[in-house]
Amino acid sequence: MNLKDEPNAILCVDDEPIILISLVQELKNKLGREFIFETAQDATEALEVIDDLVSKGTKVVLIVSDWLMPITNGDEFLIQVHKKYPEIPSILVTGHIEEGIFKKVQQEAGTCMIIPKPWNSEELLKVVRKFCYDTK
Repeated sequence: MNLKDEPNAILCVDDEPIILISLVQELKNKLGREFIFETAQDATEALEVIDDLVSKGTKVVLIVSDWLMPITNGDEFLIQVHKKYPEIPSILVTGHIEEGIFKKVQQEAGTCMIIPKPWNSEELLKVVRKFCYDTK
């Protein structure tokens, strides 16, 4: 499938606005106009954004989510997403991780990767490109 055939979105989720802005800006700078970039500051807002995008015919090709967030952590959020939209791949970006979380999100949410904060720009882009351009 050619990405240009339909609108495709990357959703970035983080409760810290400065990190969210930095993440989106970095992805936009490298990926240009190839994707729609959406943001959310918590799991509830993120689920609403996904539902809205899907209802408009926009394919969400990747979710990049923080782990440590108020109310619902990133792992629980990604598990919820996976139950409703199992085709959407996800990356967990975090500065704090508890033992066993990666295994849990891999098994229950299909999360593909955990990237530590602060992230390495080249590594982040390499991973994002892999999942966004993977034709599966």
